Amino acid sequence: MRLRTPPGAVRWHRAARTLARRHRPAPARPSHRVQLLALVAVLDEAVAAQTPADAAVAACGEPGPVSRRTARMCSRQSSTLHRLRTRLQDLELTEPDLQRAQAHAARLLAYDLWMLRESLDLAFTLRPGPRTEAARLGLNGLGRHADDLRRLRDGLRAEAGR
Repeated sequence: MRLRTPPGAVRWHRAARTLARRHRPAPARPSHRVQLLALVAVLDEAVAAQTPADAAVAACGEPGPVSRRTARMCSRQSSTLHRLRTRLQDLELTEPDLQRAQAHAARLLAYDLWMLRESLDLAFTLRPGPRTEAARLGLNGLGRHADDLRRLRDGLRAEAGR
C-alpha cells in the first residue's frame, strides 16, 4: 500500500526551505576603520600616479613640437588613472562620510583624466592656430585638483592613524 502525501505538504515544505535560505544571517559589514584603510590604500596609489601624470601634462605644454614619447606617456598615465578611478568606485563603502570622500576623490580623478585628454588634444591638434598654441603653452601640470586629492588623502590618512 502506498502512502499519499497530504495535498499541501509539498508546498509547505518548499516554502519552509525557501524561508530558511532567505533568513541566513547577512555577512558582517566591514568596520569603519577597515573601509577607511581600503580607501586610503587606493588614494595612496592615485596620489603616487599623479606625479607622472603631472609630468605628462607639463610635457604637452613645452615649447616646440611634442614628441610621440609624450603622447605614449599621456596615454599610459590616462590608463593608470582610469584603472585607479574604477578601483576607487568599486570599493563598497557603507559609511556616509567615506562615501562622500570616495565620490569627491572620483571627481578629482575624473578631472585628472580630462586634463590628460585635453593636453593631448591641444598638443596634437589637427588645426593648429595661435589660440590653440597659446593654450597648449599654458599647460604646466594637473594643478589645484591634484593638490586637493593629496589633501583629501592626507586627511583620511590622519583619521586612520588615530
